[in-house]
Amino acid sequence: MDDTVSENAKKYVGDSVKKDEGGLWETVKVIIQALLIAVLVRTILFQPFNIPSGSLIPTLLIGDYLFVSKYSYGYSKYSIPFGPPLFNGRIFGSQPKRGDIVVFKLPKDNSTDYIKRVIGLPGDKIQVIGGLLHINGKPVQRERVEDYKTTDLYGRTVSVPMYKETFPEGTSHFVIERDGDRGYWDNTEVYTVKPDHFFMMGDNRDNSTDSRDDANVGEVPFENLVGRAEIIFFSIDENSSLWRPWEWPTHIRWDRMFERIR
Repeated sequence: MDDTVSENAKKYVGDSVKKDEGGLWETVKVIIQALLIAVLVRTILFQPFNIPSGSLIPTLLIGDYLFVSKYSYGYSKYSIPFGPPLFNGRIFGSQPKRGDIVVFKLPKDNSTDYIKRVIGLPGDKIQVIGGLLHINGKPVQRERVEDYKTTDLYGRTVSVPMYKETFPEGTSHFVIERDGDRGYWDNTEVYTVKPDHFFMMGDNRDNSTDSRDDANVGEVPFENLVGRAEIIFFSIDENSSLWRPWEWPTHIRWDRMFERIR
């Protein structure tokens, strides 16, 4: 009798251990599968990105969180997290259009994420004269609109000139000139965009380190493009924090949620 009870107890304990081990292994498999799916989605489809600076004001604001489509321009080694040197160039490559807002790896170090607007395509001649953008020797159409409220170097709220800029292809966007048309980069040399490179600029023309600055950014190789900015999925005031959710109701920019990026 005692031996029978002992054997049954051992069998029960053994079955429980096997069930626990099986349940643990199933949990581990689910976690691994979820991680693989997340890596696949981030590599092939979309990557989240947040705006850390004001270089694209008024189009994108500090505190905007957006999705970048990885498939828009094909794939390079920079499409893969950490940029392993698996191959050179791009596969399934598709050239960006003028006016696209693009996330790319900074050519200076090939690791820092930057986001700017495509201004010049391979072979284009780009120049800024008196604050007015010129493409291939012709001034880009620029229409003055209402002033835009932003902050100056001292954090004070100021009204600055805003313009509607229209590219030769017909696409439009807004730019601001914080320092008027007398900023540091409002008069430049002529830049001739190299083959397989792109000329990038921010919409906040007097507060953007971009392709006008050869020493720090310069022209961007096609290989360095990560993807095209598509949609804002979350936006919160720059003085708030994701880690203080009790502030969200008053600091979230509800009107920017799920806004398409142009």
